[in-house]
Amino acid sequence: MRALSAAEREAVHQTLNSERFADQAPREVYATLLDEGTYLCSPRTMYRVLSEHAEVRERRDQLRHPAYAKPELLATGPNQVWSWDITQLLGPMKWVYYYLYVMLDIFSRYVVGWLIAERESSSLAELLIAEACAKQHIAPDQLTIHADNGGPMIAKPVTLLMADLGVQPSHSRPHVSNDNPFSEAQFKTLKYQPDYPERFGSPLDARTWAPTFFPWYNDEHHHRGIGFLELERGPFALVAVVACAEPYHRARVVESPLLVARCRVPAALELAKHGRRLRAAPRLLAAACGRA
Repeated sequence: MRALSAAEREAVHQTLNSERFADQAPREVYATLLDEGTYLCSPRTMYRVLSEHAEVRERRDQLRHPAYAKPELLATGPNQVWSWDITQLLGPMKWVYYYLYVMLDIFSRYVVGWLIAERESSSLAELLIAEACAKQHIAPDQLTIHADNGGPMIAKPVTLLMADLGVQPSHSRPHVSNDNPFSEAQFKTLKYQPDYPERFGSPLDARTWAPTFFPWYNDEHHHRGIGFLELERGPFALVAVVACAEPYHRARVVESPLLVARCRVPAALELAKHGRRLRAAPRLLAAACGRA
């Protein structure tokens, strides 16, 4: 066998810790002993012996960063976590844009509120949030609203409104581009529609087109993130009752890994609100979560 015996490993350890070699690197010790006609083991084995005695470390004072788990918000039902964002709609000429504000429930992918304006404004964001919360009968401390770090999203009036409504704000981490995926995916679905115009002639044109899209998105569109289900029987009725489903549809629901929706949030909120990293809930087997 090529492995060193316990006695041989102890001899290597004593040699490396001797007064002569205590301040030398294992490869330096290895080369010096070879010059003297002595071979104890390879330099790698010397490192292994030192590691067994916890004697190998970075000699410089360096920070050891712990493993970082991406913080998450967890939605196990409707009206627990909403995501909202603003996208630009091309106007009749270059440099002319209209702004579409959309509020989305990440559990059901249901659009709970939207508006179109000619500018980005915190006052319009307040209006959108207040009307959506009133429409969905949001109770204090029930809801978290996630957004990126745009001006209207972090505006003081919007933050104060959320505090008054008992809504917990959440924002994307700095310099992270994919912390608001649900809203971005919804915007892509919107702009890839066959009847989506290349440009809107006026805000009225945009406000005329949008009411034809959102009913389709909420009531007819098969959402990949929730197992290609439709939001039938109202906004949050995920009709996936396994007990009475056909075998194909039952497998389709049970095997869907995305029925429990997640949304990344800043670590500070995660620690303050939960104290630990949230774990995934069991897969949703039956959901008939009709709105009250």
